[in-house]
Amino acid sequence: MPQTIAFRVDASLDIGSGHLMRCLTLADALLQAGHACHFLSRAGEGGLDDLILNRGHAFHGLSYATKAGYGAHLKPPVHAAWLGAAWHDDAEASAQILASINPDWLLVDHYALDKAWEAVALPAGAKLMVLDDLADRAHMCEVLLDQNLGRQGQDYDGLVPDSCTRLIGPEYALLRPEFQAFRQRSLERRQNAGLAHILITMGGVDKDDVTSRVLEVLAHSVLPAAAHITVVMGQNAPALGAVQAKALRMPCPTRVLVSIDNMAEIMASADIAIGAAGSTSWERCCLGLPTLLLTIADNQKEAAIALERSGSVVLLGDTRETGWEKKLESLLPDLNASALEALTQKALSFTKGSGCALTMAKMGLS
Repeated sequence: MPQTIAFRVDASLDIGSGHLMRCLTLADALLQAGHACHFLSRAGEGGLDDLILNRGHAFHGLSYATKAGYGAHLKPPVHAAWLGAAWHDDAEASAQILASINPDWLLVDHYALDKAWEAVALPAGAKLMVLDDLADRAHMCEVLLDQNLGRQGQDYDGLVPDSCTRLIGPEYALLRPEFQAFRQRSLERRQNAGLAHILITMGGVDKDDVTSRVLEVLAHSVLPAAAHITVVMGQNAPALGAVQAKALRMPCPTRVLVSIDNMAEIMASADIAIGAAGSTSWERCCLGLPTLLLTIADNQKEAAIALERSGSVVLLGDTRETGWEKKLESLLPDLNASALEALTQKALSFTKGSGCALTMAKMGLS
């Protein structure tokens, strides 16, 4: 029977677009299965409200508030400032919208929200699912999804009810169908691995313009004669113009693609990625794309270290610290066919791209 699913998620320059994009991926799969999806989001700079509507989902905007705070009797989440409003105001505004939607499920993907918010916002009779990566705050959910490598179900002991179904690990990574579709093609072309096509993906926002710094390193590195570069960015990236200008000055052919809808095809055609940690890590793993990994936020470090220890990526470091540029430049000459193949084989084991189907089955929404 068709059901109504509501999502509470934001995208902004501070938050990035990853949370919204993975929720959209699940929402698209739910829509295809006949369910209706509604997004409650605080429209901010770098937000992707039009994308939600264009994908066939309903959008309900939440306003910013001048006051903030969490209440002296409550311990705020570490990322409470990301909410853009006092949590109780957000919860009450969300509750009003949810009452009009009357959802069967509420899915929450927001580091600033916890059990206190959920107790106010969750409609009577609705089930709650939480998407998380941090295991640092309590929830009252029936289902919890944490797709990160190295995470264990017991990490949520005491944070969720004992009866909560815990979907843990990259097997449940919410990837668009195209990644599963391009998996075999990607693996076939890696049988003759080389280093020609370099892909740079630092997230849809890249507010600190790490992309330009990566291009600067590549511009002064010794690359194969056939080398060419593809940069993928979001249309709301503040440094988009600067990156486009730098691409024109690169010594090897460099193209900048904006808000594309064929990322799997681009990744499958690349020999190596230089990219930020986060949800896109599992896209690269699904396709066996060798990756030189960078962290751009503290909440990415745990999963990035786990990926490095698995041998599936080379971790360059944190972009807010020094040394990663020199490490990148020194690594490039050593990326021979054998090294690339080793990264591919390790990465492949984590996900086959079926996370949406697995998650929907656990929710009873297949």
